[in-house]
Parts: sequence; C-alpha cells; structure tokens
Amino acid sequence: MIATIVHIWVKPEYRDNFIKACLKNAENSIKEPGNLRFDFIQDMEDPNKFVFYEAYKAESDVLAHKETAHYNEWRETVNDWMAKPRKGVKHQILGPSTLG
Repeated sequence: MIATIVHIWVKPEYRDNFIKACLKNAENSIKEPGNLRFDFIQDMEDPNKFVFYEAYKAESDVLAHKETAHYNEWRETVNDWMAKPRKGVKHQILGPSTLG
C-alpha cells in the first residue's frame, strides 16, 4: 500500500477557488477502485498551505489516478494558482493491519 503526502502552497488570491477545485477532485478520487483514503487539509497557521494525504492499494492505482478526468481537470485548473511547485512524497503504509 502506498501513501503520498502532497504539500501545496497557493497564491492567496486563488485560495477560495483552489479549495473548491480540490474538494471536487477529492470527492471523485475517493470513488476510485484502488483508493483507500484521500484527505484534503489546510494548514492552521498558514491558510495558503494545503496537504493531500492520498492512500492507494498499489502503485498501479496511483498511476490510474493520474489518468482520470477529474485529476487532469484539477491539475490544469490549479496549475497557475500555486505559489511554488507542489511537492509529493511517497510512503509505504505499514499499518494499521486493518488496511488492505
């Protein structure tokens, strides 16, 4: 199982539209067959910093996510709204044992 933590910094003037676009992407992402979790969270100290916590059963599910219409729409929509490039780091999920 794979988790990716994606850190995103958004230009303040795009924050509200960014949130709307991300919620739409997250709501569709949790419907994907290989998705275990897709959280969209906002930093409490910096309202322009966001994190996605994405968990998938396998690398093939991660790749399939990047081919979906909702992901590609999200990527195209928010690309110019970012204050700096987003940073995603992949992790291996070790527990809890109830997953997978």
